[in-house]
Amino acid sequence: MTAACLMTTYQPLALSFTRGLGTRLWDQQGREYLDAVAGVAVTNVGHSHPRLVTAISEQAGLLLHTSNLYGIDWQQRLAQRLSQLCGLDQAFFNNSGAEANETALKLARLHGWKKGIEQPLVVVMENAFHGRTLGTLAASDGPSVRLGFQRLPGDFIKVGFGDLAALDAVTREFGPRIVAILLEPIQGESGVQLAPPGYLKALRAHSSQHGWLLMLDEIQTGIGRTGTWFAFQQEGIVPDVMTLAKGLGNGIPIGACLARASVGKLFTPGSHGSTFGGNPLACRVGCTVLDIIEEQSLLENAARQGERLLARLRVELSEHPQVLAIRGRGLMIGIELATPQRDLAERAAREQGLLLNVTRGKVIRLLPPLTLDSKEVEMIVRGIVRLL
Repeated sequence: MTAACLMTTYQPLALSFTRGLGTRLWDQQGREYLDAVAGVAVTNVGHSHPRLVTAISEQAGLLLHTSNLYGIDWQQRLAQRLSQLCGLDQAFFNNSGAEANETALKLARLHGWKKGIEQPLVVVMENAFHGRTLGTLAASDGPSVRLGFQRLPGDFIKVGFGDLAALDAVTREFGPRIVAILLEPIQGESGVQLAPPGYLKALRAHSSQHGWLLMLDEIQTGIGRTGTWFAFQQEGIVPDVMTLAKGLGNGIPIGACLARASVGKLFTPGSHGSTFGGNPLACRVGCTVLDIIEEQSLLENAARQGERLLARLRVELSEHPQVLAIRGRGLMIGIELATPQRDLAERAAREQGLLLNVTRGKVIRLLPPLTLDSKEVEMIVRGIVRLL
C-alpha cells in the first residue's frame, strides 16, 4: 500500500527491505529473499558490494558535487573507459535513462538541422519503452503509459520491431525527413522481445545508406546484462549513438549518452546540460562497477548462468499449459504466460522467497545480478515451477 503522503504512481507490494548483500535481500522481519529483479536490471554486481561501499564512502568524504562549471576527473575517466569498451568517441552524463534518451533525441534533431531538414522524423519501434518524459513517452508505445498525456511531440514514426519491410515502406514515404532510428536491441518492458538474427546489421546498413543515425537504447541491456558489455556487440556492429543507465551506477543514479565524434560535436557549449550529471560520486561508482565486472569475470558468468537458466526453464516448463514461450539472452529472460497472473510477484515473494518481475501482467521477467551462481539458478527454476 502506498503511503498517503506519496503520489500514487506505484503500486508496491506490501514488502520493504532493510539490507541486501550480493543476490540476497532481507525484509523488516529478517526474512531472506533471492533477488531475481536486481532493481529492474540495476544492481548488476549485487547489493552492498564491498568495493562499492568503499568507493562511495571515500568519495562522500572527499567531494560529492562541483557542477560542470569545472573539470571532473572521475567523469573524464569514466568517459574514456566507456568509449574504449563500446567503440564510440564521446560521452555526456546525466542522471537517468530517460535523460540519456532525451540527449540522443536532441542529437538527432541537431543532425537533421545540420542537414537542413526542417521537420525531422525519428523511426521508433512498436512496443518500445524509452522513458517517461514527454519526449521519450512519444518515442515509446503502449496506451497505458501515454494515457492522459495527449499532444505528445509528433516527430516519430513507429514500425514493427524486426520488420524490415515496414522500414522500407516508411523510407519510401518519409525518407527525406528521417534523421535517425531509435530502438532497444532487446525490448525489455514489453516482455524480453529479441530482435531477429541479422536485424541490427540490416538497420546499420540501412542507416548508413540513408545518412541516418542508428541510436541504440542499451539502458536495460547494457553493462553486461546479456553476457557482453553491450548487446549490439553480439551482432558485430557499432551504432552512432548509445544510451546507458541502470547497471552503470548499481543503484547510484547515472545516465550516459555516447556517440561518434562526428555526432557528439553537434553539441556546443550551452546547447545541452545537466546540473548533477557526471558528478564525482556517480562517475567514481561507474568506474568501480566496470572494475568489478572485469575483475570478477561477470560477463562470462552472465553468459554461462544465463544459458543454464534458460535451458533449465525450457526443460522444466516445456509442457506446461500456462507457458507460451521462454526467451532471453544472458541474464535477461522472459517467460510468457497464456493468461495474466497479476498476483504472481506477490505470491513468489510470500511463498518462495523469490523476487521476480511480471510485466504487462503475463511475462515473468528475470533480471538477477550478474553474480548469480548455479545453485541460485536451480532455486529460481524450482520456485517458478512451484508457482505455476
